[in-house]
Amino acid sequence: MLTPSQAARTITRGHNPLPAESLPISAARGRVLAEDVTSPLQIPPWDNSAMDGYALDSSHLEGLNPELAVIGEIAAGDFPDREPGAGECTRIFTGAPVPTNCDTVIRQEDVTVLSEGRIRLDDLRDSRRNIRLAGEDIQKGDVVLRSGTPLGPAQIGVMSSMAFASARVFGTPTVAFMSSGDEIVDLDQREEILAGRKIATSNSYTLQAMIEQAGAKPVNIGIAKDDPADVREKLLIAAESDIVVTSAGISVGDHDYLRSVLDEIGATQEFWRIQMRPGAPVGFGSINGKPWIGLPGNPVSTMVTFELFVRPLIRIYQGHRKPFRRTVDVKLADPVRLGPKLTHFLRVSVADVNGELEARLTGPQGSGILTSMTLADALLVVPADRPTAQPGEMMKAILLDDPIHTEEPRY
Repeated sequence: MLTPSQAARTITRGHNPLPAESLPISAARGRVLAEDVTSPLQIPPWDNSAMDGYALDSSHLEGLNPELAVIGEIAAGDFPDREPGAGECTRIFTGAPVPTNCDTVIRQEDVTVLSEGRIRLDDLRDSRRNIRLAGEDIQKGDVVLRSGTPLGPAQIGVMSSMAFASARVFGTPTVAFMSSGDEIVDLDQREEILAGRKIATSNSYTLQAMIEQAGAKPVNIGIAKDDPADVREKLLIAAESDIVVTSAGISVGDHDYLRSVLDEIGATQEFWRIQMRPGAPVGFGSINGKPWIGLPGNPVSTMVTFELFVRPLIRIYQGHRKPFRRTVDVKLADPVRLGPKLTHFLRVSVADVNGELEARLTGPQGSGILTSMTLADALLVVPADRPTAQPGEMMKAILLDDPIHTEEPRY
């Protein structure tokens, strides 16, 4: 069996971002640039004032508290029509262009208005300051954003400042998902579920939410019956999407038909188990050239394996160069005692305690206890060679809402 990191590398290798498309920048947040962005202008376009105050040439200043004549006013959006000379200044407002001979803006708090058209400078602390120079942020021709850059509010703001109304971004993958089992039904059969005759397809709703949260488009293929023909039909429909995800049906029971149906339709099958818990029965291959990932049916196993293996593949298709969540150091708050020599991913909540991240188990860790995930914001990574750990020991954890990612899996 592969280790979790080996499985993650196997699943993600050889895949490329989807073809690019153009989007209005107002709709591009969260997408990834598919081309370099070169500035067609310099920013700021001209020297401008960083303060409301008075623009002047400091070389003309004489004495400790000089008095100056105010020869005009420049508001944001206006342009100066003359330059102040010796004994003169110009009233100016934040963002307004500074006269070309001025090197100083004295803030208005440091000025006393003596009469209409005349002021006294009470403090010269701003001499040769408070001017934002033309091009100090961006020069014309600069490559400001590189292909592969995720677009957040700051990046979108920069693009709009350079007059870009649209962005070329990598496409959004479609992820088809399906569950299987005659005992599983959708929520329209609520009475059957409440009576204990059927089980709600919680995985379908969990997977849809995780796919959407990852920024992909979910395609719900439904619940396959314990019937090879129905499994085959749904798999072939699913393979019209970019990624195929199945839940349950990959074991070797009498009613688990997934593997045999994959053989029938000529799918490739690279592996079927991983050295981990929860989630050991994970399959990977391709159907009609589309990657297929078979997740376990237990709810916690489904969520953990989606996080470790499906989400990174989605990110690669989106154009991200760093598909994997990082691990961080945490101090264990509870004792851990495990059985099989497998890599375990335990559900924990992480909090800052006296400047250190402390990880506390969310309760029983059975793969069917979905409530353990509702309390978790991280997965504690317990290596296969470490079956026990005591409070106070340092370990690694994967934060589930961490914006920082890595190029390689570290679990």
